[in-house]
Amino acid sequence: MEKKPSSKRKRAKRLKSQNKKLRHEKDNSAAVEEVDERQEEEKEEPSTSAFAKRTKSQGFSKSSTFLDKMKARLSGGHFRMINEKLYTCTGKEALDYFKEDPALFNVYHAGYQEQMSHWPEQPVNIIIKWLKNGSPSLVVADFGCGDARLAKNVENKVFSLDLVSNDPSVIACDMSKVCDFILLFES
Repeated sequence: MEKKPSSKRKRAKRLKSQNKKLRHEKDNSAAVEEVDERQEEEKEEPSTSAFAKRTKSQGFSKSSTFLDKMKARLSGGHFRMINEKLYTCTGKEALDYFKEDPALFNVYHAGYQEQMSHWPEQPVNIIIKWLKNGSPSLVVADFGCGDARLAKNVENKVFSLDLVSNDPSVIACDMSKVCDFILLFES
C-alpha cells in the first residue's frame, strides 16, 4: 500500500517550489513583497526560542527581520551591479547611465557607504590624517569624492570631483576632461 504525503509535506513541498520560482524572478522587489505576503499567510504559533524572544522584545517580528535582511541583500546586489557597470564602461558611458536614471547615483553611494561601514579602516580617513599632518598649502583633487568628506575635514584647497553632484561643493564632471576643468577654476 502506497503512503500518501501528509498535508504538511505537501505544503512544505509547495512552498519550496514557490520559493525556487521566486529566486529566479527578474523583479527582486516583487519577489520580496510576495515572500512577505506568503509569510503573513503562513503564520504559525509564535516560537519560544531565544531568537523569537529577542526579536519580540526588540519590537521585531520574524517576518520583518527576514524582510529587512532580504531588502539589504537586494540593495547590496543592486550596488554590485552598478559598481560592475561603472568599472566596465567609459566615463562618458557612466555619465549617460546616471543621466538616464539619476536615482542610481544615490543607490550607488548608499551601497558604497554600506560596504565601507564593514571595512576595518576607511581610506579617506587615512588620507585626512596624512593631510592634517602635512602642509596646508598642498592642493588636492579628490576624484570620485562622493559626499566630499575629504574637503570637509582638511584645511587644504580640495577640488571635490564626481560624475554627478547632489552637493554644491562637488564639481560634477567627466573625469576624462578634468585637467581643462581645473585650469578654469585656478585662473
